[in-house]
Amino acid sequence: METLPISASLIVIVLFLIFVLSSAIRILREYERGVVFRLGRLVSVRGPGLILLIPVIDKMVKVSLRTVVMDVPPQDIITEDNVSIKVNAVVYFRVIQPQRAIVEVENFLMATSQFSQTTLRSVLGQSELDDLLSQREKINQKLQQIIDTHTEPWGIKVSNVEVKQIDLPQEMQRAMAKQAEAERERRSKVIAAEGEFQASQRLADAARILSDQPSALTLRYLQTLREIATENNSTTIFPVPIDMMKPFLNMDKGQGK
Repeated sequence: METLPISASLIVIVLFLIFVLSSAIRILREYERGVVFRLGRLVSVRGPGLILLIPVIDKMVKVSLRTVVMDVPPQDIITEDNVSIKVNAVVYFRVIQPQRAIVEVENFLMATSQFSQTTLRSVLGQSELDDLLSQREKINQKLQQIIDTHTEPWGIKVSNVEVKQIDLPQEMQRAMAKQAEAERERRSKVIAAEGEFQASQRLADAARILSDQPSALTLRYLQTLREIATENNSTTIFPVPIDMMKPFLNMDKGQGK
């Protein structure tokens, strides 16, 4: 009759020991750290590996040290030149001081996200649209420096900030398309004009050389005849300059004498 109470008490003791061990032993991975509080006071930062805690007295908060990739939701921004755009970004950061990330701010993930959104609106609102499109790398560095400076007291290091996409209004897209088309047309006209100018210079040089050397003009004329005779099978009549016939005329006169 006494075996039942004894077995029940053993079960209770075993369960209590299991609870104590489960609350006293923690295993942290390589990228995790544990911020330990004893009776509400910060004791230390432990990990990785096996962690022993005092049951009921010690409380531990796990913090990951891996890089967090956080998307900044699209923000409605009015640029300095009064253009309404919608911009989103991505922030790369990691916790380098776990105790400060837990003690200094209530939720460091939410705090970093909210501050990134306000900084994105503030910085891009002070820039013109052309700068946003052409100097994105410079704007990314400016965002990274500002966010990193303000999150440093929280034990967070912001490694990079990238502006992902800039959505423009339809009328602005059409205006930019017209501007790009006009720019391409201008360049094509300038290139064509430069080509005509260079061609005219070459023709002037060729005319100058041919005027100084009449034999060169004769050779060019004969070469043109040869090319036409090769390409066309039909009979073609060409006028022959008198200057080319003078040697034959002089030859005839000599024979007559």
